[in-house]
Amino acid sequence: MKLRCFHRFIFISFILQLYYYSAQAQFSRYIVTLKDKNSTPFSFSNPSAFLSAKAIERRARYGIALDSTDLPVTPAYLSQIRNVPNITILNVSKWLNSLTVQTNDLNAINTIRNFPFVLNVSGIAARPLSNSYPSKKNFEKEEFFLPEQNRVSQVTNNYYNYGAPSFNEIQLHNGQFLHNIGLRGQGMTIAMLDAGYFNFTNLRAFDSARANGQILSTWDFVSRHESVTEDHPHGMQCLSTILANIPGQFIGMAPQARVHLFRTEDAATEYPIEEHNWVCAAERADSLGCDVISSSLGYNIFDNPVFNYTYSQMNGNVALSTIGADLAARKGMLVFNSAGNEGFSSWRYIIAPSDGDSVIAVGAVNAAGTVAGFSSYGPSSDGQIKPDVVSVGAMAIIQTTANTVGYGNGTSFSCPKMAGLATCLWQAFPEFQPMRIARALRESGHKANQPDDRVGYGIPDMKKAFSSLLTEYATSSVSISQCKVALRWRTKDVSSMRYEIERKAPGDTGFIRIASLSATAGQNLSIKDYEWTQDLSGGSFGNYLYRIKQILDTSTTAYTEAYIDTAILLLTQPCRSQNTNREELLIKVLSTPVNSGMAEVLTESVFAVANLQLVVLDASGRKMITVAASKPAGRKIIRIPVNQLSSGSYLLQAFDGNRRLGSTSFIRL
Repeated sequence: MKLRCFHRFIFISFILQLYYYSAQAQFSRYIVTLKDKNSTPFSFSNPSAFLSAKAIERRARYGIALDSTDLPVTPAYLSQIRNVPNITILNVSKWLNSLTVQTNDLNAINTIRNFPFVLNVSGIAARPLSNSYPSKKNFEKEEFFLPEQNRVSQVTNNYYNYGAPSFNEIQLHNGQFLHNIGLRGQGMTIAMLDAGYFNFTNLRAFDSARANGQILSTWDFVSRHESVTEDHPHGMQCLSTILANIPGQFIGMAPQARVHLFRTEDAATEYPIEEHNWVCAAERADSLGCDVISSSLGYNIFDNPVFNYTYSQMNGNVALSTIGADLAARKGMLVFNSAGNEGFSSWRYIIAPSDGDSVIAVGAVNAAGTVAGFSSYGPSSDGQIKPDVVSVGAMAIIQTTANTVGYGNGTSFSCPKMAGLATCLWQAFPEFQPMRIARALRESGHKANQPDDRVGYGIPDMKKAFSSLLTEYATSSVSISQCKVALRWRTKDVSSMRYEIERKAPGDTGFIRIASLSATAGQNLSIKDYEWTQDLSGGSFGNYLYRIKQILDTSTTAYTEAYIDTAILLLTQPCRSQNTNREELLIKVLSTPVNSGMAEVLTESVFAVANLQLVVLDASGRKMITVAASKPAGRKIIRIPVNQLSSGSYLLQAFDGNRRLGSTSFIRL
């Protein structure tokens, strides 16, 4: 993972110096940055004191070492600050080793500033206003709602009945493929960072999530209490794109995921204190063991222009929220952030924290894949390709406050849609680190070979991303004993998938399919081990290459295959069976079941057979077909007409006169 973490301290100090404004009296909220974490009672030897079991397991799985940012802020420092008269501690960040406080007493601020463990104290926000909206935020500039759409069933074989408009959104990414193989977010945890989740406890998009206990916790970092239902609806609308389950009308991208809902944004104002809230929420997400962060927030212009960022500062190293977002990724989480809705504005470019080099910035397109004009342009000021990817944010389906299904515009909605799909993808491959999942998303984009500053790597294809990860995950081996070849492989599949074995023997100009088999039972994706055997008696010496093709989607319209692995067997001399009664000719029907009028039969031997006879017997032993042929030493494919055979199982035998050379079975459809 590429992470620009050098000189973080210098950048943070620069920000804090910027925040120091001469008219301190206008502020009532301040950021206090501490010098160290000396005298802390916490230690790396006992991480369970400050991290959940899931967070510790994630670090162990991905080899993430604990560092000083994991240790909580020294409690003794917090106690001394808390004991200063007229001071209220708001939120504490261990990653930034800082805290925000509220006071109207400048003497209290001076007292804190003089503590020996304090590095800096600066104004960060004016007095808090009411939670009234409409908001001034960037995330809502392009949003509007339409009346509830008609209920339209989507008649397909998909696991979910999406409804036509909802299906169009997920089909843009082939996301239904993930749902159909059992990847719907179960077992995964997403942290949502937003401005509020108004009335989500009473809206029908979340009926299933509430009934199944998928909302794990809530916390308001602005007002510092547990409830988040009385605030702005923006977070609720974003949440609906992930968790909605209204059959025939609106299905979210990860309907069975678990979520933590954090309010970090004060919709009535715009101050850097909200960035500090963002970092504190990301820390809580990490400590709780969340897998994914979805944030439809962004920062560039503030109510007090002294805090404004410039485009040159959108370089992944300056904004507080960006520093926190990159740290979140370093802790092993996938971090998604909306790219911004500045496409029509004078600013034009992405906004923080989407400029982070470990943050997946999500731009907006419509369900047809056309880029939305309002979607912010890239690149970041240091030349990173931004946005990273795009999803549906123009006329995006969302839950409305009126308990209807409507539409909204904004990268606010493309971000959680992409986060939800990525959650399902990562669910399939928890073995891979988050940056590998992020790379799979980028590499599967329709612009992956020519990324640009509008859509980045483009629209990710979940089936393509899955195939890429599966190919990297799968392993195979081949061995031989007494002319018996055993090909073994480990992969992940469901019962609807199947396999084809291809071989390139000495003298072959290319691979030839020699076997086909179905996946074992299972409706949900799981790890499977397979073994396929072949008699190589009479096989010539040299390299035998076996490759395994996994058919991921067997349907005619969406057929998808992936070569998951190749194994090599070196035969140093012609294979001779130690059993004198062993059959001397390899015979194999190349495609069974046979569903055409001709069956292709592979024959192979080290000797020529001038008077070869191929005989087909039915299950009762009755001779059905006899074909006379000849073959040279080596391999030959012989075609047998089977159009007169009825459906069923048959035995195919090879003879040289009265001497049986080999046999196999096949199925006629």
